[in-house]
Amino acid sequence: MSAITPLHDDALHSRLDAAMAQVNQVLLGKPRQVKLAFTCLIAGGHLLLEDVPGVGKTTLAHALAASFALEFQRVQFTSDLLPSDIIGVSVYERETGQFRFHPGPIFTGLLLADEINRATPKTQSALLEAMAEGQVTVDGQTHALPQPFFVVATQNPLDLAGTFPLPDSQLDRFMLRVSLDYPDAAAERALLTGSDRRDLLAQMSPQLDGPALSMLHRQAQAITASPALLDYLQALLAGSRRHADIRVGLSPRAGLALLNAARTWAMLSGRGHVLPEDIQALFVPLAGHRLVPARGANGDALARQLLAEVAVD
Repeated sequence: MSAITPLHDDALHSRLDAAMAQVNQVLLGKPRQVKLAFTCLIAGGHLLLEDVPGVGKTTLAHALAASFALEFQRVQFTSDLLPSDIIGVSVYERETGQFRFHPGPIFTGLLLADEINRATPKTQSALLEAMAEGQVTVDGQTHALPQPFFVVATQNPLDLAGTFPLPDSQLDRFMLRVSLDYPDAAAERALLTGSDRRDLLAQMSPQLDGPALSMLHRQAQAITASPALLDYLQALLAGSRRHADIRVGLSPRAGLALLNAARTWAMLSGRGHVLPEDIQALFVPLAGHRLVPARGANGDALARQLLAEVAVD
């Protein structure tokens, strides 16, 4: 297939709109979650989908890969999965007398880490270097991953049997955590009476590709963030670090992720500057899984509390 990279901004954003519309046709009734997923992908982050089985998490990952012409690999995480099953392994070859690296499924454009919290922490940690640096190290040798490289991980609620909580260092690698929730009545009726989602996925056509994704990323990074906007962002970060109910607040890396995501959200909203509303729209999906409560409250509730307490000057 020839390159589909658009030659000018109007064509680029027209195809971006077409890609979002295409995904929304497959994942019915979830326009906000789809916009969050596109924000995460374009901003260069990784996405954690947390929900009960059967609400469309895997479908969303497939649809993103199809819309951006990304090579797709899926790994089903289980308790007996080994790090080498994800990264790959070096095999000794008698003919050459040398070890030859055989890449694992992580060498792809979009990796679906399905039910990531069913694997042991040792296996979960196999993704850390890849997600942070776009590379993996095996037997002292570093191997670069394809670019773009995007991880979509699905996670079952921790009260389900056979799950392991993700460590804080792993959670911090995910720019956004999104819950799809159950569909509303209208969307569920359309699911019941419409085409099979697998058939719709097979009919999807790529609207964008890797170079176009890189161009969108550069455009998003050029979106203006005023000093007043940065003051508001920093106030949220500072508030998380001194809040009595939060044991571990947001790091500078989380602040950079919030700014990058807000710029992308603003671009997807058709603006050339970031508004406080962009920060607010993203704050719970970005901060909820990073905040470590000091007491029984959960991270999402604490993030909403911070939004209510920190004023926009």
